[in-house]
Amino acid sequence: MTKRCQVAKLELMYLGVDIGGSKTLLAIFDEQGQLTDQYKLPTNKNYPDFLNELSQAIKEKLGSHNFAGCACAVPGLIDRKNGIGLVFGNLSWRNVPIKKDLEQILGNVPVRIENDANLAALSEAVLVRDTYNKVLYLTVSTGINDGIIVDGKIEANLSDGEAGQMVLEHDGKLQKWEDFASGRVLVEKYGKKASEIEDPVIWKEFSEGLALGIRELLAVLQPQVVILGGGVGAHYEKFATHLKEELNKLKSDMVVNPPILKAQRAEEAVAYGCYEFIRQNQ
Repeated sequence: MTKRCQVAKLELMYLGVDIGGSKTLLAIFDEQGQLTDQYKLPTNKNYPDFLNELSQAIKEKLGSHNFAGCACAVPGLIDRKNGIGLVFGNLSWRNVPIKKDLEQILGNVPVRIENDANLAALSEAVLVRDTYNKVLYLTVSTGINDGIIVDGKIEANLSDGEAGQMVLEHDGKLQKWEDFASGRVLVEKYGKKASEIEDPVIWKEFSEGLALGIRELLAVLQPQVVILGGGVGAHYEKFATHLKEELNKLKSDMVVNPPILKAQRAEEAVAYGCYEFIRQNQ
């Protein structure tokens, strides 16, 4: 009698690589989008050393997986056609072939790269897609960045926006928005992170500056909803009332103030966005 051997099929998995200025997150998702494993490693400021440490972490910390795809979140400007990271925010890396380098580390796994704010926006927009189909996501952290999602997809014509670089009048002079309304400003001005601030006076003053930039974006983009994420956005409940009051002061008949929501997965939005991006582009 012949025995039949049944070989279990390996479940396809997906890898998200979220490169940050100080830490890099490796996140593994199953086919249903469940986060099954993750690992953080320091982001080595030397790019070749970073690649070596990344390769070692993938092999030793994440085990053996049948990856169907990988998405890499880049904190800056990218050349999507050629898979090159042009500028990496606070990192000094310039014009690095991150797509090709990751594909060499992973073997035959296809890799896509995208801006981290766009991926975070995609992740959060998916969670509200039954209610809103035009979403403006703002990462308010050390700096400020934005992502625009239309009908569940990253809006290609606006995918390289840098909202934090908008120049606005504040305190009688022209300044970049993130130079007076970011998490870095809270630390520099008050010596505290958003998580440590409870004083409503501080939050009211902060909201005045934040509202100026949001108002400009509302006038141009006209989103159905604004979602706040990042290190400051994660504490939206502390300044929600103040921000809405400031936006109402700036309101006009021509610009509607949409709902403003707190990101549901503020700390992991980029990683989940990697998964969504892979599935959309398979």
